[in-house]
Amino acid sequence: MKISFDNTEVAFAYKSDKELKKARFLFSTMAFPWFVKLGTRLTPFIMKTGLPVHGIIRNTIFKQFVGGESLQETAQVADLLSKFGVQIILDYGVEGKQTEEGFDETTEEFLKVVEYASSRNNIPFISIKVSGMARQQLLETLNGAPRLRSGIHDHEEEEREWDMVRERMYAICELAKEKGVGVLVDAEESWMQDPIDRLTMEMMEIFNKDNVVVYNTIQLYRHDRLNFLKLSHSIAQQNGFKLGLKLVRGAYMEKERERAQKMGYPSPIHKNKEAVDNDFNAGVSYCLENINSIGLIVASHNEESHLLAMEAMENLGIKPTHPHIHFSQLYGMSDTITFNLAKSGFQVSKYLPFGPIREVIPYLMRRAQENSSVAGQTGRELGLITQELQRRKFTNN
Repeated sequence: MKISFDNTEVAFAYKSDKELKKARFLFSTMAFPWFVKLGTRLTPFIMKTGLPVHGIIRNTIFKQFVGGESLQETAQVADLLSKFGVQIILDYGVEGKQTEEGFDETTEEFLKVVEYASSRNNIPFISIKVSGMARQQLLETLNGAPRLRSGIHDHEEEEREWDMVRERMYAICELAKEKGVGVLVDAEESWMQDPIDRLTMEMMEIFNKDNVVVYNTIQLYRHDRLNFLKLSHSIAQQNGFKLGLKLVRGAYMEKERERAQKMGYPSPIHKNKEAVDNDFNAGVSYCLENINSIGLIVASHNEESHLLAMEAMENLGIKPTHPHIHFSQLYGMSDTITFNLAKSGFQVSKYLPFGPIREVIPYLMRRAQENSSVAGQTGRELGLITQELQRRKFTNN
């Protein structure tokens, strides 16, 4: 399993010189945290004013990180990536709807995504957010409630509301099982995660008897999540179903720490990156050691974690094509990992969001913030893109 994540020729074979130069410009701007901070504050406001910035956003950050505004537009990206052995995790990237009508509309979109994914040969998974189908205040209420099956005591209206959330989730998972599509349930902020975990485990118990359909996402920048991972596995074994897990480091670190400080409770986040890396790698190792009863998706942009995972697979005799092991990176990032894994025969996907530009702005702002806040991420992306442009220039001359 000798693999190099420095092979830019393999990584960027799917991009033209023009596309690479656009990406270089975008990551160059992300290298300035003050610019990203200003942009993430102003962009949502400017979009609401009706100023003609739609085209600018579409041709820059949107094109880099999003598959298109509609399912049909994602087909072009899916077809392109398929030529290089890269699969797709399809995500309807709309967030923030907070009415029952809005939740039903989002659920219908998720069902359409399942149908669409089942019609394509390189879309094995879709991604969903429970907060796209449930009121955030309800999730927060349930998160702080006694851990009864219902999650709440004597609030009939909230009981019914939660039942509707469960029905939406059930409908998506039921169709996904029927169509042979995996459902990845996104992790969210710690103050609403508990009911999401419980609902996802409930769906796993129903739909993961024979094979892995439903996957929970574990953010290992939380210091309690490695134990939660092992507990989840124990529960799955006791109840006779397979555990599905997508392991990530996490997406809400700054927000989590700020809220904990403001409200005076201990931060759920590890104190340093080393501790996060240790838990992430330990989580991957645990899952690989139990690969027959755990479906694992390693969702990371960290090269060392991938090398450690591949070494563990080799030591355990796990083939790259094992149905329970999959790798994933966000579309628009870490192409050197994705495409070099695919070329070496590993099962790997790009996480590909889609949706109207106005409605995927929260997702785009998180991508911009993540690239500017993760130490070395923007510099790494920028350096590799520049390296490939120079290689092409030298080769063509």
